[in-house]
Amino acid sequence: MSKTRIEGSFVALITPFNKDGSVDFEGFRTLLRFQEDHGTAAVLIMGSTGEVSMLSPAERQQIIVETARMKSGKMRFFYGCTGNNTAATIEYLKFARGNGADGAILAAPAYICGSEADIEDYFLEVADATDLPLGIYNNPPRVKTDLHWDNLLRIFKHPNYVVHKESTTRVGQVAQVLRARPDVAVMCCDSPNLGLVVPTMSLGGHGTANMTGNIAPAEMTWISRPWVEPEVSVGFREEYLRMLPMLHYSYSAINPVAIKSLLRAVGMPAGELRKPLKALEGAPLQNGLRIVRELGLDRKYGWSSHALKAA
Repeated sequence: MSKTRIEGSFVALITPFNKDGSVDFEGFRTLLRFQEDHGTAAVLIMGSTGEVSMLSPAERQQIIVETARMKSGKMRFFYGCTGNNTAATIEYLKFARGNGADGAILAAPAYICGSEADIEDYFLEVADATDLPLGIYNNPPRVKTDLHWDNLLRIFKHPNYVVHKESTTRVGQVAQVLRARPDVAVMCCDSPNLGLVVPTMSLGGHGTANMTGNIAPAEMTWISRPWVEPEVSVGFREEYLRMLPMLHYSYSAINPVAIKSLLRAVGMPAGELRKPLKALEGAPLQNGLRIVRELGLDRKYGWSSHALKAA
């Protein structure tokens, strides 16, 4: 069986909620169609942007079942399947595999601060337990464990790994992985403060695994195009610099606080954040709405909420 190949914009989707706090599946349908219509290659459902740590196990299963039924074939549906330990992760993977997932993204289990050797073994053991295409999210700010490129390259020899998402500040890490040419799509977070988007794409990266695509999917599709032709790099530079205010804003609060607050304000299905997280209000929210208007996103995507008019 040939490997899953993903290039372009891989959007970490929010989880929309109804007023009563339940998962809004019609909202999911709207958000997924919004991504499909604007060139997104794949979505990650129930990543950190999807508030996965605050979802119950039953909700996680329900989200996989219901959203997998919404697939049209235009983009890949990956799910966050990290559990609190190896056994729990394997169970999430088995459920996702049996209910229509195209793949799964995994991080090190949170809070335990496992050693690099232990987490390397974890990624290999869970991959042996499934034939689902997998991706690694190396995210030390969230989980403490920070895998060296040597660990990553050994893991990527496993045939089930197809995506690497890097969330460190080290350009050298990305360069070493790309130099080794593993058979995975090398992507990075879209946070400008990490400084990885430009070097990742210029060194041969395959796209971005991003959060800003929730509010600006077509723009992130353009920024995430691999540099296979010289003119792509020129277009990238122009769009990246134009979108820089929104990229910064997306990470102005712990994700997904800023992006979900903004989506709700422009009238997209989002709902409240799960407590203890709270939505942005006042000046911080108005700043985001101002950026939306300055970039013309309101006109492009047909948003005309009262909040936008007041910004």
